[in-house]
Amino acid sequence: MITIASHNDFEAYLGRELGVSNWHTINQDQINKFADATLDHQWIHTDEQRAQNEGPFKATIAHGYLTLSLLPYLWEQIAEIKNFKMQINYGIENLRFAQAVTVNSRIRLKAKLTNILNLRGVTKATIAVELEIEEQKKPAYTGDVVFLYHFN
Repeated sequence: MITIASHNDFEAYLGRELGVSNWHTINQDQINKFADATLDHQWIHTDEQRAQNEGPFKATIAHGYLTLSLLPYLWEQIAEIKNFKMQINYGIENLRFAQAVTVNSRIRLKAKLTNILNLRGVTKATIAVELEIEEQKKPAYTGDVVFLYHFN
């Protein structure tokens, strides 16, 4: 895990891999709770029997937005950001879902700092992310996340 406490600390990583999170297992309970929270109960996510018999993956799959919603949790395993007043999720650019995450798969986040700007005291960091699926060649998704950090 890296520690960042200022814009200059962050800037030192420009163009470099920041790290990889721990593995996280996506289980059916998590998928079902996400379905309840988002009102998205499509059978490919929640009906285990039908997904096994009729689905293209022979198992339920995690919602793409469920895997995306885990980004802050996984990011915190890569970078410990200190000495800040506020962090804002500013945007996601060039996001592509490349492969479904089947139930009980293990995923992890890989991150690289691709751009950093000092906007009158606010750090705008663009981080290329890739959500890896254990034992799969293709990632679940790739994209660029943009955070704004108001350092003290």
